[in-house]
Formats: sequence, C-alpha cells, structure tokens
Amino acid sequence: MAVSGFEGFEKRLELRFFNDSITNNNPMGLRLIDFESLDQVLNEVQCTVVSAVANHSFDAYVLSESSLFVYPTKIIIKTCGTTQLLKSIRPLIHLARNVNLTLRACRYSRGSFIFPNSQPFPYTSFEDEVVIVEESLPKSFRYRKASVMTPSNSNPSRAWHVFTASADVEPDETLVVVEVCMTELDRVNARSFFRRKGDEGNSDSAGKEMTRLSGIDMINANAFICDFAFDPCGYSMNGVDGDRYSTIHVTPEDGFSYASFECGLSLYDGGHGDIAEVLARAIDVFRPGCASIATTYNGEDYDHEVTKRVERVLAKKLGLKCRSRLMDEFPGSGTVVYQSFTPRRK
Repeated sequence: MAVSGFEGFEKRLELRFFNDSITNNNPMGLRLIDFESLDQVLNEVQCTVVSAVANHSFDAYVLSESSLFVYPTKIIIKTCGTTQLLKSIRPLIHLARNVNLTLRACRYSRGSFIFPNSQPFPYTSFEDEVVIVEESLPKSFRYRKASVMTPSNSNPSRAWHVFTASADVEPDETLVVVEVCMTELDRVNARSFFRRKGDEGNSDSAGKEMTRLSGIDMINANAFICDFAFDPCGYSMNGVDGDRYSTIHVTPEDGFSYASFECGLSLYDGGHGDIAEVLARAIDVFRPGCASIATTYNGEDYDHEVTKRVERVLAKKLGLKCRSRLMDEFPGSGTVVYQSFTPRRK
C-alpha cells in the first residue's frame, strides 16, 4: 500500500510453452504442477490465492493481488500493488521443465503506475524491468522487442509498456487478448465495490452481491464467475467460459480509483462485433473518466476494421471519444493496438 493510496495498475506476465509433449499421455501439461509449488512462487511475488475455480480447459485463481490462469501450455499472471511479479519467471520455467515443457514465448506488459515512486526496483524503470526479464529467458530466443507506446497528445502517464521475446515467429495462439485500464471511475458506480454493513467476514456473499449490483454478471452471461470482495472495499473476479478467460479488478477509492478488464476472445466465432460489444458492456460498469485498451492480435490476425468498430461502438453507446490510436508489431508475438478514450465532453 503506497502512502498515497493503493496501486491498481497491474503488471502482467504471459509465458507460453511448446506443446510437443501435450499428448494423450499428458494432456494436462502445466496443470500438473502441484498447488504447493505454485503457492511458493506466489509467495516470492508477494501474493496469495484467495479463491479458485477450474474447468476442462484451464485453472483460474483469484489472488490477493489480481489473478493467475494456468492452461496446459500457457500461464498468465497479473499482479497489482507493489508486488514482485518478475520473480516468478525463473521458477515457473523450472516447474514447466518438470512436466517436460519448454518455454516458447514471453510477454510482459503494464500501464503507467499511478504511484510510480512507491514501486520497488526494478519497477521504477521499464528499462530495468526489461533487463530482469531478459536475464531470466533462454539465450536462444532470437526475437525480442521492447516498446513504450505513448500517445503524442498525452503524457507518459498514459503509456503502455510491452516487452516480448519468442523462440520463433510461428503463431501459436488463436485468441485475441484485450486489456482495459480505467481510471476516474464514476463515483456512484464505484459504490457497488464497497462492503455493506453486516457482510463483514463473508467475502463469498459480498463478492456475489458486488457482481450482481454492478452488472458484471451481464458482461458475459455464459461465463461462470469466481468473485471475491475485499474488506473494506475492492473486488476481483475471474470468468470461465469454455477455453476463454476474463478477469476484473477494482480499486474503488476516490482519488485513485481504478478498474481493469481483460479477456481472451476470437475473431472467428460470432462476428467482428463481439469485441466491441463486450468492451462496451464492461466499460459501462465503471463509466471511467479515462480508459485505455490494449488489444493483442496474435500471428496474422490483425484486423483494422475491428479496431474501428470498437471506436464506433464506444462512441455511440458510451459517449467515449478515441483520443489516440497506436500500433506496433512484435516479432513472434503479434500486433498490439493501443487506444485511449475519454468522454466527449473532456
């Protein structure tokens, strides 16, 4: 906890592994890693598991500081506050070796912190973070790139930081990953994420009430939601829908309010409108004064029409105007489009 307030902006790490050993004899892959080993890694990162759910495709953990997802050949971990996320890279690679999986690609991303001076080393400098990541990766990774995507009409506080490294350039991921960061949450909407009198000590019922009152349960009605309410305020959830994940984290306090929404979607199973409509429903829950959307299109899947449709739908349904749009390509790791939005009145 910073002196000024809690740091909502997450650090996000995604590790993908070769699936050569995912056979009929070992279809679980990384999911065979025992919980005690994962718990030890999280202890190094400075967070713990507070709730969990699993289905036939992956395991989803709500953490004291955000979320962890474990697929057979992919791990996604994002943590907020002053956590030491990058300390997880080496032990996770080691644990993967124990189940005969070899690292294929790594992606580290984050927004700009609200309280940058409260972060410990190396998170005080993106350059230092990149050095730590690179030192943790195999020397054989040929394709590496670091980028700070900063809108020209903004200041560095709106930047998106991305580092990727890959063993090859062949796409191995079909989902489009959408990461939304929202600040200046609507005060009325933010009240949904404060505990009510009488529900102290019951995070289960309080979390379900926050999910229902806020409208989070309507973002994807097909998803099973594993939610958690913090005391006295704050909220996290993981959504499970087949092989698709979604996650939301909320810091509702006025002055440093923040919410994030992330999900994996496909361009090919319901039309190009899916992403725009899902984003409109998610952002409408919070009505932020500022929202940024980082969309990662893997392989050759980048679609400019999808990007434009997101802008049209958010403008029409929520009155949000796109103030900037940046695009950058990452060898072996796809294309990232970074959009910033504020209400038209601003």
